[in-house]
Amino acid sequence: MDIRNEETGSGGRYIATLEGHEAEMTYSRTSPKLIIIDHTGVPDALRGKGVGQALALHAVEEARRNGWKIFPLCPFFRAQAQRHGEWRDVVNL
Repeated sequence: MDIRNEETGSGGRYIATLEGHEAEMTYSRTSPKLIIIDHTGVPDALRGKGVGQALALHAVEEARRNGWKIFPLCPFFRAQAQRHGEWRDVVNL
C-alpha cells in the first residue's frame, strides 16, 4: 500500500492507494505543532483491508517524526487512538 501526503496552506490529507482505489485522512493545521484530523474516508472496495488503520498509523508516525500533536475530531481516528495507548505521546484525547 502506498501512502502519500498532500499539503495545502492550512492542512492536507494522507492518501492511501490500493488496488486502484484511494482512501484519505484529512487534517487541518492549527499551528506548526498541532494538527486536527477531521475525516477518514475509505471506499467500500477497500473496507476490511486495514487501510484506515494504516492511514492512522501513518499520521501518528508523521507526528512523531515532525514533533507535533494530533487532536482527533474524526470518530474513526479517535476510536483508533483510544485502542492504541502507545499513541498517547502524540494524540490529545
